Amino acid sequence: MRRILAISCWLALIAGTVPAFAGECPGNANALGTSRMLVVDPTEHPRLGTMQYLETLPLADHEVVLTFDDGPLPPYTNRILDILASECVKATYFLVGRMAQSFPQMVRRIYNEGHTIGTHSQNHPLTFDKMPLVQAEREVDDGVASVSAALGDPRALAPFFRIPGLLRANAVENYLASRSLITWSADFPADDWFKRITPNEIIQRALQRLSAKGKGILLLHDIHPATALALPTLLKELKARGYHVVQVVPSGPERPKTVTEPQQWVMHGRKQGWPRVVNAMTIQSLSGPNPQSFGIGISYPFGPKTIISRFQSAPRVRTAAVGQVPLPPVSLWPRGDQATAPAEITEAASTPQSRDWPQTMPALVASHRSYEAAAWPLRPTLRPKLRPTLRPASRPAAPRISATKPRTAAKPPRQPLVTSSLP
Repeated sequence: MRRILAISCWLALIAGTVPAFAGECPGNANALGTSRMLVVDPTEHPRLGTMQYLETLPLADHEVVLTFDDGPLPPYTNRILDILASECVKATYFLVGRMAQSFPQMVRRIYNEGHTIGTHSQNHPLTFDKMPLVQAEREVDDGVASVSAALGDPRALAPFFRIPGLLRANAVENYLASRSLITWSADFPADDWFKRITPNEIIQRALQRLSAKGKGILLLHDIHPATALALPTLLKELKARGYHVVQVVPSGPERPKTVTEPQQWVMHGRKQGWPRVVNAMTIQSLSGPNPQSFGIGISYPFGPKTIISRFQSAPRVRTAAVGQVPLPPVSLWPRGDQATAPAEITEAASTPQSRDWPQTMPALVASHRSYEAAAWPLRPTLRPKLRPTLRPASRPAAPRISATKPRTAAKPPRQPLVTSSLP
């Protein structure tokens, strides 16, 4: 037994990261920790996650992989990294290229603290399922190049990619496979991108869906205050319920893949597909990902400091290829009026004090509420579109026109414009 443990630690040391077990976390004897490291070969399993695909990671029962999308973005990414470090938990990050360009120090911090880094396109467009393949290839390549430049070494970047919005397309997946990039979906989300969702709701949905499947890949976002507020309790609940966190890394010349059996890559005995834990009426009342989910209005890397108000529209049906799990309908992103974010929000990103997370619960709640998009006053900067006015129901009837009178009065001749010249 000691020999096996010594060999495992030696392999992890070669990889550059040694998993921190619960009892080995400095300053926290009751930490959740990272139970083991799973090494995967990108060329053997190109698509993962039962939300969309038939294969997922070969996890044992009560094992979970934490993934975070859309970052980095201060102060939330900083706070989430602090929480993960306090529990000695390693996660997988899927970073947006433009965010990495704006916060390269944070990208390097994610790597230096032992987390796995993948990519999430350059600009996070929610059109991967319908954009031309050339444009999709450019989004993928530019995102990889931006994150690699922020890291300073392309070898530090894992060949992992998650399609924005999980809006898959066969041509895009084939291109990712040709580049030996694993397409990551997920096994269940926590809906932390929903507008006005509370930290307690994030915790409940994550635990409920994890319990339904018993194991899997959890989809979270490191750019939301609600996620940062929910994470400490979520990790403690995972520990209390007997779950173990697994870190996923790619194989390499000095890091052989974890030996598995083919049947381990298929989730048996569990219902696959998109999780449904709320009824249809609740789903309609909750909004999907909004521009604030991807940094618009909070982070200046995405351009002007504006936010976009959205309006609900008819759902768009998403189709899946033969042999894949059908996808649920999603709401479109109709165009809305632009509005300028408050000055206290846009100015906070440039001050060092904004990177310090408040330590008291009242301050946490106040910080959370101050960044809610619903609290931002909309001040239109564009001229609104004119719409035809409806005739009121109580409008009086038009007077009858006599046959002896003309139907329309003669219009007076148009007066010419009078111009005056000042001396």
